[in-house]
Amino acid sequence: MSRPAPDAEEITAWLAALGRPVLEVLPLPGDISQRRYSRIRFADGGTAILATYPTEVRPVCPRFLRTTELLAGADVPAPRILASDCSSGFMLLEDLGPQTLADEKGRPWSELRLYFERARHLGERIAGLPAGEVAGLNPPLGTELLRRELTQTWDLFLVPRGLTGDAASTAALHGLLDDLCARLGAGPLVPCHRDFMSRNLMPVDDRGGVAVLDHQDLRLGPAAYDLASLLNDTLFPPPDVEEDLLGATDRVDYHRAAAQRTLKAVGTYTAFALRGSGRHLPLVGPTLARCLNHLSRIPEGEAFAGDLSHLWRQILEPAVAGSAAS
Repeated sequence: MSRPAPDAEEITAWLAALGRPVLEVLPLPGDISQRRYSRIRFADGGTAILATYPTEVRPVCPRFLRTTELLAGADVPAPRILASDCSSGFMLLEDLGPQTLADEKGRPWSELRLYFERARHLGERIAGLPAGEVAGLNPPLGTELLRRELTQTWDLFLVPRGLTGDAASTAALHGLLDDLCARLGAGPLVPCHRDFMSRNLMPVDDRGGVAVLDHQDLRLGPAAYDLASLLNDTLFPPPDVEEDLLGATDRVDYHRAAAQRTLKAVGTYTAFALRGSGRHLPLVGPTLARCLNHLSRIPEGEAFAGDLSHLWRQILEPAVAGSAAS
């Protein structure tokens, strides 16, 4: 039987035992993760973030400790762990503020690109982590897992909305996505964050400095995957900024990774909404549009782009209209 999430009384008792009397516990909004976060205001005026891990996700707690160590060793900024008790499901983290990079969407790209440039460099450091140590943390983001991620999008979003077409089109699209994942999974796998996106990056200064959040899913994955996540989730850089940030990255590898990642994200947003958290639904149209753009730029997807553009027009047209209005 699952143990319920700790209440404020349990939290304050644990922190009091650490010599940190609590003034206030403020639950923070989240998506559908069983892990929960609260901002703690201490009697001495300081603050920290408390992560609580129910029994079902308790094994994630020691893994987060280990990934924090690995990132620190590579000089990748992340919130410091101030205290932890994984047996009870408690972890106290440095409070870096209320806003992620995704919350900075109103800023011009002349400013945002500094944060993205820094994030790209941090992604390179993550890719340089010891592969042997990372391999033991989580299953690799290889062909099987890449396909499984897209199954959620297929079942929850594409099929219910009739976005796969007739029987022949459905079979062709299914084959395309299988081929895409096979090609991605067949390439060299390197350490990657797995969710290296603006919602998991925290601005720490006005000069482009960022800290990395939610790194417990660190694993081996396609070399371009983290960069594809960074440039195609929530905040979408304009083409010239995207091109500059790609640098020497192989463009076909990048577009394959971005096509898979964006289509996967559409399924994730849909799953969130079905479980009661619909705040990411406005991202579905723009994200699907980016998926189509990336598919049109890879050899195996180029021929499908026109047909998919027609099939998906009911979703894409509002996205294009919203983009023109902004």
